[in-house]
Amino acid sequence: MSPAETGLLGIALLLILFIAGMPVAFSMAIVGFTGFAYVSGLSPALNLLPQDIFETFSSYPLSVIPMFILMGTFAFASGISQRLYKTTHAWVGQLRGGLTIATVLACAGFAAICGSTAATAATMGQIAIPEMRKYRYNMRFATGTVAAAGTLGILIPPSTIFIVYGILTEESIGKLFMSGVLPGFILTLFYIATVYILCRRNPELGPPGVKTTFREKIVATGGIIEALILFLLTIGGLFLGWFSPTQAGAIGAGGSLLIGLGRRQLTWRGFLESGKEGIRTACMVLFIIMGATVFGHFMAVTTIPFLLADWVGGLPIPAWAVMSVIICIYFLGGFFMDSMALVVVTIPIFFPVVTKLGFDPIWFGVMIVLVAEMGVITPPVGVNVFVIKGIVPDVPLHVIFRGIFPFLGALFLLAAILMVFPQVATFIPSLISY
Repeated sequence: MSPAETGLLGIALLLILFIAGMPVAFSMAIVGFTGFAYVSGLSPALNLLPQDIFETFSSYPLSVIPMFILMGTFAFASGISQRLYKTTHAWVGQLRGGLTIATVLACAGFAAICGSTAATAATMGQIAIPEMRKYRYNMRFATGTVAAAGTLGILIPPSTIFIVYGILTEESIGKLFMSGVLPGFILTLFYIATVYILCRRNPELGPPGVKTTFREKIVATGGIIEALILFLLTIGGLFLGWFSPTQAGAIGAGGSLLIGLGRRQLTWRGFLESGKEGIRTACMVLFIIMGATVFGHFMAVTTIPFLLADWVGGLPIPAWAVMSVIICIYFLGGFFMDSMALVVVTIPIFFPVVTKLGFDPIWFGVMIVLVAEMGVITPPVGVNVFVIKGIVPDVPLHVIFRGIFPFLGALFLLAAILMVFPQVATFIPSLISY
C-alpha cells in the first residue's frame, strides 16, 4: 500500500477502536505507532514512541493544563460556584425563567475560572436543578438549559481545548484565551435571549421565583467578587503580559486554594478530593495529547494532510465554502466522538488546509471550540447531557436531549456571525503584542 492508503486505513481503524470503547489516548498511540512502523520501519517507530512520550510529559507549555484544571477544582471545593449562583439568583430569580437565566450567568462566571464544559455543567447542575424543581420548572427546559450553558466552560477562558489546540498548532495560548472572551459574552446573551423567548411563548416553563429587595441584591453581589478577582488576575495578567499561561494557571489555582482556606470552607477531605480529581483529569488530557502526537507523526509520514491541503487549495470554489464543509465535518464528528478526541485527531489533518486557504489560526481555534460545544450536547455522545442525567436520574435521557435543541440555534447563530465577522474573535487578541 502507498503511504496515503495506509493513512486512510489507519483513520478507519482508529474509528473502529473508538466505537469498540478503547480509550482515546491508547487508540491513537497504537494506530500511530503501528502505522508509522509500517511506513517508515520498526526501528524508527521504536525510537519515536519513547521520544514522543518523554517530550509530552516533560513539556513546560503543557504544565498549563494541570494548573488551570486545579484552579477549577479548588474553586468548586472553596464554594465559589455556590456563591456565584446565589448572586445571579438574587438579581434575576424573580423573573419568568429567572432561575435558568441565573444558571446561564453563573455558568459563564464559573467558566471564567474552570475551563471544562463537563465540570461547569456538573457543578451548576447540582446547585441549580434542585432549586428549579422547588419552583416547579419544566424539567426538559431546566435540564436542557444547564447542559447547554455548561458549554460556556470551553469557550470563555481558560479553556482546556484552547490549550490543547494551541499546543498542537503552536499558536499563542494567551491569544487563544483572549479570542474566546467576546464570543463567550455574546453566546451568554444568546442563551439568555433563548430562555426569554421560550418563557414568553410558554410561561409555564419557568415560573418566577421569590422577589428580593435591592439590599438583598447588593449583599448577594459580594459572592462574585472572588471569581472576578481570580478572572482579572489570571486572564487580565495574561492580557497585560504579566504572566505566562502556566504562571497564570498556578496563580489562579493558588488563589482558589487561599480563598477556600480564608473562608474556612475548604476542608482537608475537600482538598484531597479536589486535588485527586484535578490530577486525574490532567493526566487524562496529557495522555490524549501524547497519543495525538504519535498519531500526528503517522499522519505526517502518510502525507495525507499535505495532499488534502493541495487538493482543497486547487478546488474551483471559494475558501469560505471549503471552510463551511470543514465545519460541517466537525459538527457531524461531534455526534460520535468526544470533543477533545475530535480536536486532537483532526487538527493534524485540517490545520494545513486552513492555513493554506489563508484563514486566521486564532479564528479557526474559536470555530473549533464552538463546534465542539455543539458536540457535547448533541446525541448520541453528548457528554453534558449524560452529566445532567447523572444528577437527575429520574429524568429520561430523551427529555434532556429535547431540552437542548433550542440552544443549538444560539450556537449556530454565533457560528454564522463569526463566519461573516471574524473580527469578533480576532479583535481582542490583536491587541496583544506577544
